[in-house]
Amino acid sequence: MNRWQEMYKQKLMNPDDVIENFIVDGDKVISPLGNGLPPGLISALAKKIKADELKDILYIDALNVRCFDIIAPDIQSKLIGGTSYVTPLNRWAINSGITDFVPMRFSDSSRLIVEEDVSLYGRQTEYHKINVSMHCVSPMDEHGFFSTGTDPDHSYAVATQKYPHKLFVEVNEHMPRTYGNNHVHISQVDAVVENHVPLFALPEIPISQEDEAIGRYIAEYIPDGSCIQLGIGGIPNAVAKFLGDKKDLSVHSEMLCDSYRDLYYQGVITSRGKTYMPDKWVATFVFGSQKLYDFIDENPLIYMCGTELVNHPRVACLNDKLMSINTTVEVDLSGQCASESMAYRQYTGIGGQLDFVRASAMSNGGKAFICTYSTYTDKEGKLQSKIVPTLKNIVSVGRADVQYIVTEYGIANLKNSPLQERIKKLINLAHPDFRDWLKFEARKLPV
Repeated sequence: MNRWQEMYKQKLMNPDDVIENFIVDGDKVISPLGNGLPPGLISALAKKIKADELKDILYIDALNVRCFDIIAPDIQSKLIGGTSYVTPLNRWAINSGITDFVPMRFSDSSRLIVEEDVSLYGRQTEYHKINVSMHCVSPMDEHGFFSTGTDPDHSYAVATQKYPHKLFVEVNEHMPRTYGNNHVHISQVDAVVENHVPLFALPEIPISQEDEAIGRYIAEYIPDGSCIQLGIGGIPNAVAKFLGDKKDLSVHSEMLCDSYRDLYYQGVITSRGKTYMPDKWVATFVFGSQKLYDFIDENPLIYMCGTELVNHPRVACLNDKLMSINTTVEVDLSGQCASESMAYRQYTGIGGQLDFVRASAMSNGGKAFICTYSTYTDKEGKLQSKIVPTLKNIVSVGRADVQYIVTEYGIANLKNSPLQERIKKLINLAHPDFRDWLKFEARKLPV
């Protein structure tokens, strides 16, 4: 047994003992996205809070798919909770006011969490910094390092801060070992637990006819040698489907999804000519199938690091021909996009959408595509237009930032277009049943 193995043995505990011995009233706890969340530790934390044995705990996570205990109503009401990204699991808590929501670009998340002069969830971080981070990690290597695997994301910045904080890791043999700026050493860790549970895998997302139409339009605008950023869902999957004849694509993306793996095996993604971190796929979290998790394990192509690098527009734009493809909920006739809310009820979060829209605009030859279906069906079963005269929802991407808007009826470049021209272009992207209505409503607008 070498020094690191001995240290590991000394720090190995069960989750309940970690919470009992290390967490105190008033601690500020953060965990990563998705599979980076350590379910054993978080469940133990929830148990102590439920029993009223811990008070005034600030807890921050995002995209929680691994531990439902912490988002139960009787726990959330006892937490000072917060998130910058909403899912179906915690949407009720946000919109009922039990948990708070912080509008935040993903590129800013790490910096805002650790800076001293920023108010976070109503507390001044100078006196109330995030002082506990908990991570699901791959098994320790011979040098004493754990990989944060699928999720360095916003939480890795806390784990590696110089100010005093507590760091706990939950070792899971199913967590892939990935390379990049995403490792912690056993000497930095306060306690280790082991919990070998399967990772959450996304089910296959079907591609609709509308998705395929949108995918075809976008694929025509993506040249060989592009660096692509895809979001999640049927539309990004459809875009990937129609990129099969492209050559030498590369990857710089907030999230890695299965479409990248598919394109790699088709010989489409080679990373030849990539201008920033050549030959590497740069990402901050991975979310997809078990096949994808197996693909990234010990794969030297993959470079994982925090949001402050991956999502920052000044960094991402160093990739020539950066193509960002994302989705939105609603677009108004000026080009404003609402991607995260239903009226004033928070539905998701802005994530990295605006980051990559701006990065693509700054990139040499870059393009930003925001996609939406032309219609949706409301609760009464009535068809409604997603292209509207004015937004009913919160703006996520402003009209000065938007470039390409895409629906199943076409694609339009709004960049540098005057308002009257935008109105005409967007009406042509609307469902035919709503075009006359939009023309009528457009006459009322002060443009």
